[in-house]
Amino acid sequence: MMPRHHSPLAQVLIISAVCFLCPGMFNALNGLGGAGQLDMHTTSNANTALYATFCIFSLAGGGIVNVCGVRYTTAISCLTYAMYTGSYIYYNNTSNGGLTILAGGILGIGAGILWTAQGVIMVSYPAEEEKGKFISIFWVVFNLGGLIGGILPFAINYYHSGTLTDSVYFIFVILECGGSLTALFLVPPASVVRDDGSHATIVKGHNAKRECLEVIRLFKNKWMLLLLPMSFTSNFFYGYQFSQYNGSIFTLRTRGFNNLLYWGSQIIGSYVLSLLLDYSKWSRRRRGMYALIITGVSFNAVWACTLAVQLRYTRGGEYTDYPGGLIDFLETPRAAGPITLYFFMGMVDSWYQNIAYWIIGTLTNDAHITARYVGFYKGIQSMGAAVSWQIGAQEIPFMNQLIGNWMLLILSLPTMAYTVTQVENWALDDQMLSSSPALDNDSIFNRSFGWNMSSTHIVKSSKTNEIII
Repeated sequence: MMPRHHSPLAQVLIISAVCFLCPGMFNALNGLGGAGQLDMHTTSNANTALYATFCIFSLAGGGIVNVCGVRYTTAISCLTYAMYTGSYIYYNNTSNGGLTILAGGILGIGAGILWTAQGVIMVSYPAEEEKGKFISIFWVVFNLGGLIGGILPFAINYYHSGTLTDSVYFIFVILECGGSLTALFLVPPASVVRDDGSHATIVKGHNAKRECLEVIRLFKNKWMLLLLPMSFTSNFFYGYQFSQYNGSIFTLRTRGFNNLLYWGSQIIGSYVLSLLLDYSKWSRRRRGMYALIITGVSFNAVWACTLAVQLRYTRGGEYTDYPGGLIDFLETPRAAGPITLYFFMGMVDSWYQNIAYWIIGTLTNDAHITARYVGFYKGIQSMGAAVSWQIGAQEIPFMNQLIGNWMLLILSLPTMAYTVTQVENWALDDQMLSSSPALDNDSIFNRSFGWNMSSTHIVKSSKTNEIII
């Protein structure tokens, strides 16, 4: 009996639905500042534990996904989201944050593995000319989770000014369990066939020992090292934006309203950027540079506006010293500017995340190699997030946090730009992989960028698009 083939689009839609129901709901809670709690100290410590384990298991995630597959690892990982959200029901009734912090650490394990699987599916399954579109499709569906997740607390707590009620957390738990069931529809990369008949994976013979060695090798891969600033920075600003901005100067229902705008703007931003990243009349290098320039300029503009707002207050929450007290969205004259700024924070965040995944997607088309690259990216990203949330827990002055975030973003742009300048109009060729299964990470990069760093000579024919070794 011939094995059943599955389309890349179907698998991207499934993993998008999974992330809609799990990380999407997590983002909706986190975006409220303190996961909907007035006291944000417990959530900051829980997020520190979360991203610390996230870092470790993202680095190991590539090997885990390659050895164990995407289906059951993702399904089990989704349950850790439900466990974390459920811990807030306990916290609401006992004021004991120990379980929430423990659940945060466990969630980091699941999140590291889930996001590695997600990255593999999103950037290695589609054909070369469809990567921008597939990244956009995922980001749109995923952020619908944050959008809808923002509606729930906004509607249920419209007349409630305290912490989120147990019923909101309970609804989120049910949705996250649904994500675990949805993950069971995922299939192995070998069963995925693109429209041109090529498969999403080539290299065989993966085992735990080899995967550990390959992950270690990533730390001496110069391209992974060049992308360290991008990886470290890519989630660092969430701690400031969610807690020190949205969670500090807005009422609870307005924080929910802002969530709708933040995640909704990501949907718009992802779609707009995908049009540029897949614009076939320009080379990939040109598309990448234009996208990076737009993102860099926009990020700097947003942080400059954020500085103007931050100059007006020094502390947040119920006792904020923001002029006039907490902002409610019905106070249009006071609310319009800060809320609009939060909308654009979400939009430029989506551009940064999309260009980061796009850069990783230009390095190789093989799912197993992508698993390691994405795991490395998510691991370093989580390390940055752990530092960011702990800075918030230590009550570092808001202005210092803002300046630190802004400087990190600026420092990440040069190495991103350099990497994009090396991008060619083709990535690692599937036929080349199948004929050379012993390729290591260094030779993969040398060949995929057309560089001769050994005695091997690489030639790419402009007429036939063939690679001659």
